[in-house]
Amino acid sequence: QVQLVESGGGLVQPGGSLRLSCAASGRIFRSVTMAWYRQAPGEQRELVSRITSSGVPTYEDSVKGRFTISRGNAETTVYLYLQMDSLKPEDTAVYYCNAYYRLNQRPWGQGTQVTVSS
Repeated sequence: QVQLVESGGGLVQPGGSLRLSCAASGRIFRSVTMAWYRQAPGEQRELVSRITSSGVPTYEDSVKGRFTISRGNAETTVYLYLQMDSLKPEDTAVYYCNAYYRLNQRPWGQGTQVTVSS
């Protein structure tokens, strides 16, 4: 069964850190580029970072140098992680994981809320 489950969000002060996790169940995810996205209130969902099936990461300019993406492949599940350091208020959003290319994407999960505030 294909399923995306994100976790690890929370409330953190500016400058703090969080580590997000995603369990992407479904064999399709093992061989495709995976990504983290986020959606702030009133905004469209945007790409944060992506990582190829072989582990090569790419970051959007807004998070470069602060966020680190990684992945681990199990038989039927891909585990995707996002280490977020030096968090800023503008990082506040609901964070989602999914395949990077639209044709590989599956129904979105619930996401995990990240709030950066003092």
